[in-house]
Amino acid sequence: MIKNAIYVFLISMIPVVELRGSIPIGCGRGLPWYIVFAVAVIGNLLPVPFILLFVKKVFDWMRKYPKLKKIVDFCENKFAKKVEKAGNTAFWTLVGFIAIPLPGTGAWTGSGIAAVCEVPFKKALLAAVIGVLIAATVVTMISYGVLAGLSFLL
Repeated sequence: MIKNAIYVFLISMIPVVELRGSIPIGCGRGLPWYIVFAVAVIGNLLPVPFILLFVKKVFDWMRKYPKLKKIVDFCENKFAKKVEKAGNTAFWTLVGFIAIPLPGTGAWTGSGIAAVCEVPFKKALLAAVIGVLIAATVVTMISYGVLAGLSFLL
């Protein structure tokens, strides 16, 4: 059981996959929902402070290389447009973006957006925590509810 929980924890830290992939895996490995939920949330949130603190520095380093500079400029422009559209609701938009359980949204991308758009650290961290908790709740309910409900077919 500990091995499977560690597996869920590590998968939760992978960009794009995050807890959207780790919770169904934990469910499939027979772990109780409450263990999977807790481990996935912790694993998904662990990288967030580092992303918030260091993404700008990584982007500054990438700007030194012409090909990487294009990628950084593209990302920053795209992120800035999203935050600009959000206006006064930027915090809740960030929460919603992180909470949507789809690939490409989540704590990694949301934290990157927050860092690039200079959302204050505590505000960005709170948005990530709320968003991850919502996403984990939705994915856990789908994984354990729907899969358990369909188990009679197996």
